[in-house]
Amino acid sequence: MSQSIPAYDPALDAPAHHHAIYDYDSGPPVHRGKFAIWLFLATEVMFFAGLIGTYIVLRMGTPTWPDPADRLAVDITAFNTFLLICSSATMVAAVEQAMKGERGGVLKWLGLTILIGATFVGIQVYEYFQLIAHGSLPNVDIFWSTFYAMTGFHGLHVSAGVVWLICIWIAAALGKINKENYMKVELAGLYWHFVDLVWVVLFTIVYLM
Repeated sequence: MSQSIPAYDPALDAPAHHHAIYDYDSGPPVHRGKFAIWLFLATEVMFFAGLIGTYIVLRMGTPTWPDPADRLAVDITAFNTFLLICSSATMVAAVEQAMKGERGGVLKWLGLTILIGATFVGIQVYEYFQLIAHGSLPNVDIFWSTFYAMTGFHGLHVSAGVVWLICIWIAAALGKINKENYMKVELAGLYWHFVDLVWVVLFTIVYLM
């Protein structure tokens, strides 16, 4: 008895298709660096949300909470806040120049962002020295404890951002930033915009309310 040969099915020789959402041949749908920085910023949001939430609960539960205008230099800090907001604009310009491969533009706008960020930290340190000189220490009362905790942690984040931007500026000066790897500047920009936004919230809650 002759054995029948099964009909050829082209689907059997076709390569297996990858999952529609994540194609390993073309790479992930989101840049790995962006995914990592967004994940990191999500943890930072939770961190500052905890600080801000604690501050609000303590303030609402303390009938004798002092008026911030009587203890803090609101006008100087308002100017410092304006500076930090301006640094977001210069950071955007730096990213745009990096995407175009304009080395000179990256150095100029990134350098200006670094200068503004360092100025912000310097003014905050000056404010701390003035407060401490007048006896406004963290152990005096709950207002000063929460003030130093919230502004201090944010100041550390800004300082870390300035160091990060300095490293990128040096890389750009050495010709290591171009259109192909501009993402390094963009990732630092995402972090910088985050610390700017957090400060606007802190300034509103701590200094104005």
